[in-house]
Amino acid sequence: MKLKKVLTPVQLWAIGVGLVISGEYFGWNYGWGVAGTVGLLIATALITILYFTFIFSFTELTTAIPHAGGPFAYAIKAFGPWGGLIAGYATLIEFLFAAPAISLALGSYVHFLYPSVPVSLVSVIAYVVFTCINMLGIKEAAWFSLIMTLLAIAELLVFIGVLAPHFKMETFMNNPMPFGWTGVFAALPFAIWLYVCLEGIAMVAEEIKDGNKVIAKGYISSLLTLMALALAVMICTGGIAPWEQLDELDYPLPESLGIVLGRDNQLTKLFAGIGLFGLIASFHGIIISYSRQMFALSREGYLPVFLSQVSKKHRVPYQSLIAGAGFGILVLLTFDTSKLVILSTIGAVVVYIISMFALFRLRATAPDMIRPFKAPCYPLFPGIALLLGLIALASMIYVYQLLVALFFGGLALVILCFYVSGKYKDKVQIVERKEIEKDFAT
Repeated sequence: MKLKKVLTPVQLWAIGVGLVISGEYFGWNYGWGVAGTVGLLIATALITILYFTFIFSFTELTTAIPHAGGPFAYAIKAFGPWGGLIAGYATLIEFLFAAPAISLALGSYVHFLYPSVPVSLVSVIAYVVFTCINMLGIKEAAWFSLIMTLLAIAELLVFIGVLAPHFKMETFMNNPMPFGWTGVFAALPFAIWLYVCLEGIAMVAEEIKDGNKVIAKGYISSLLTLMALALAVMICTGGIAPWEQLDELDYPLPESLGIVLGRDNQLTKLFAGIGLFGLIASFHGIIISYSRQMFALSREGYLPVFLSQVSKKHRVPYQSLIAGAGFGILVLLTFDTSKLVILSTIGAVVVYIISMFALFRLRATAPDMIRPFKAPCYPLFPGIALLLGLIALASMIYVYQLLVALFFGGLALVILCFYVSGKYKDKVQIVERKEIEKDFAT
């Protein structure tokens, strides 16, 4: 049940940027509806600090424990089976709910171009097509991700170049914080959406060809690329028209171009068409990540064993790909985009919190563990990431009570099933046996 090691540094950067870049195309603009332009900008600044400190800290875990389970593997190493269960659940929620949000945006972009085409139909077709592409193998999938990511970045640069000359500060500052600081905290999930799923690079750690240093390069280069694009897109778009015109759309970028150039302008239509590249890059990358997470959880006995089956020819977890697609299609027919974004970011924040706790614990309990990359400014960076993660979670609990209850209700059900099944006892014995074997070998 081994995965194929083929990924290069450039492909890893493409997967990292590709995982997230759709966040620049849609989703973040819902934050204007709860915070205004300046309120969302403040929220984004806080979240950018969170991700900057988190990624530099998280990279230590990814390089020290290269495992397809990502945060699940780090939590089980630090806290045992129960920690692994919580981290695995939160990671699945993050990625499994992010994918249908992006597929709905894909449908909305196509609907913008062809109003007669239903959004849901395109969304379902997208799941079928890109699940099939992922069946071809990780090397082929990574090259596809690289091409889509480069096209998406080029398009965003053109978008910024077209809008920047039309930016007006008085437009950006119109009703900038209608809900005060309460709105800033309400906007945190939509600011997180600009970076969410970046840690998905960890899920392909077992498929990297040239060792753990490649992981660090992939994370850091991806983060810096996304930071620059996110801030530029948000500021340029906010200065084109009052935010009330754009805060509830799944296609704010082509609509902004339509305001500047005219909706029937050929460049506007062209942008809406090639705008699909950014959404495709993220959708494709997230499919890679959630399938590897399900594969890892199944391999460790947390999910049904059939999900860890790998195809003989292409060495991909095909059962996890199929199951994830089925779940995603069900979800996109049940929730709207904004709720999917919030649920995904709730899972993400829980992942960040437990990952930073795992980092601190492993520094204390496993000081001799080989760490090819160490978090800079320790313990300051992981401490800042942990604090901001806790603030973000507290804000979500206060503002989005029903969705948070749904998330933690699902977690409680998973914990109950894990306990009643008695699997946690087997997991404890396995962890203890591995530690004994490691000590004996040492």
